[in-house]
Amino acid sequence: MSCDCVAWSPHFAFASRLNEKSTCHTISFMSKIAIHSPQEAVPIDRGKMRDISHAVLDGESMRDYEISLAFVDNSTIHRLNKQYLDHDEPTDVLSFPYSAANAKKLEGELIIGVEVASEQAGERGHDVQAELALYVIHGLLHLCGYDDKSPADEKAMRERERHYLTQLGLPAIADA
Repeated sequence: MSCDCVAWSPHFAFASRLNEKSTCHTISFMSKIAIHSPQEAVPIDRGKMRDISHAVLDGESMRDYEISLAFVDNSTIHRLNKQYLDHDEPTDVLSFPYSAANAKKLEGELIIGVEVASEQAGERGHDVQAELALYVIHGLLHLCGYDDKSPADEKAMRERERHYLTQLGLPAIADA
């Protein structure tokens, strides 16, 4: 998994520029998950992605949050990866945390590459929806403070990914 966590981005700037209808779901503690999909390459099960997000955030004891998920094509995620991380290629997921560590409210945005997910799912022999679920889980764990820069941190993060995949009844596709 080649996810990158980005330190700064204009607050929900990407999602606000999409100029499309998004679906939001509000639960207690004024928590909100907005889902955007300005692409047509891979259908997005918004309800499933919302359920995955709630499971991870609840499991990480996050009660007050405002999260945006944007499912985009290769050209969009490539451009953002180059712009924010100077990586000249598409990637699976970019995480943009907006709240400070230990803030009362978790705020952030995930940009998810659907074409990368489709390619990876095909190569690894599983459903693209499971791959997208893994990217959502991985990105949310970054927003919750997990890192994967050192071998020990990467191992801990993969264990949490497998935990949530199992909890959600999805195949354990996270690398061991």
